[in-house]
Amino acid sequence: MVDEFAKQYLHGDLCEMRKAILWKLEGLPEYDIRRPLTLTGTNLLGLVKHLSIWESRYFGEVFGRPFPELLPRWDDAAERGADSWATEHETREDITDKYRRVWEHSDATITALALDAPGHVPWWPRPDVKLFNILVHMLTETSRHAGHADILREQLDGSTGTAAEYATPQQDPAFWEARRATIEQAAKAAVARSDEVSSINTPD
Repeated sequence: MVDEFAKQYLHGDLCEMRKAILWKLEGLPEYDIRRPLTLTGTNLLGLVKHLSIWESRYFGEVFGRPFPELLPRWDDAAERGADSWATEHETREDITDKYRRVWEHSDATITALALDAPGHVPWWPRPDVKLFNILVHMLTETSRHAGHADILREQLDGSTGTAAEYATPQQDPAFWEARRATIEQAAKAAVARSDEVSSINTPD
């Protein structure tokens, strides 16, 4: 009873985080979902591609239930990093539709197996796992990247939130400028106060 509740709870949260990831692309033009928005090149469509590939592995080959479509080998050094951005030949639909197919395959694995069903992750230092470990891992991984996507989307148009029904209402730019100014002032005041305390406590 407890195991079934735990599985349903973790699976339900994973489903919500998956939808949040795709929602971050909605309403954006092609360039904005693809372009690098951090120093290391993090981009919205690349996050979807990355999650698609890794979820397909974790709920696929780890439990002897390989995803039926071609995947790059996890140990192919030449492919390292290629899962984090979309080529010019990969369409938005190619990547998002594949992610949804991965969900279906993963959901079938989660439904079919018990929480203590054994799996094997050859790229982990302790490779023998249970379905419970993988559910927690993928929920954590997807939530982490949903946070990345939230920040990237905020940089583009100020939109934040985990789902359409919980979206933060758009504010006038002046509102955010005032908020940023308040935070900046507090940060500078904290540094000044810290320097003052240090000078008092430093012996002559």
